[in-house]
Amino acid sequence: MDRAQKEKVVEELGQVFESSGVVVVARYEGLTVAEMTDLRGRARNGDAVVRVAKNRLARIAVDGTQCEGIAPLLGGMTVLTYSDDPVAAAKVVEDFAKDNKKFEILGGSMGGTTLDRAGVEAVSKMPSRDELIASIVGCIGAPASNIAGAIGAPASNIASILSTIEEKQEAA
Repeated sequence: MDRAQKEKVVEELGQVFESSGVVVVARYEGLTVAEMTDLRGRARNGDAVVRVAKNRLARIAVDGTQCEGIAPLLGGMTVLTYSDDPVAAAKVVEDFAKDNKKFEILGGSMGGTTLDRAGVEAVSKMPSRDELIASIVGCIGAPASNIAGAIGAPASNIASILSTIEEKQEAA
């Protein structure tokens, strides 16, 4: 890799560290190609990105960004998982780590907050942006459906009363 390519990688990583909602650093030593492919597929499905980068270049890129606290984690065979959604990448790596004991989550960064292993786990348990939106929409829609049910209830009650009266008259 020549100097121009390294500078391009540093610039790309710098943008990742500045713009991502969450960045998770993990050690992937001992994973097979198939397992890494599985991780990448899960990340793609979970709106996250998995990237293996040279630690030296990643440390240069992280310097001066909001994710600066993860610099000590960048050593050995590390992989970066990041997403715009503040919890998507954490959910992906936690799910993958449950199935693969060789995959070790070291920590991460959420905005300007540096996360340890427990912090990444806590973030992964939070609802995603889409889940929050769905629950808010559900809360907003519930009163409207209750009103519709209340408006329709008297008509339903009258129909059942008329049906009962008609059955009694036929029986007599």
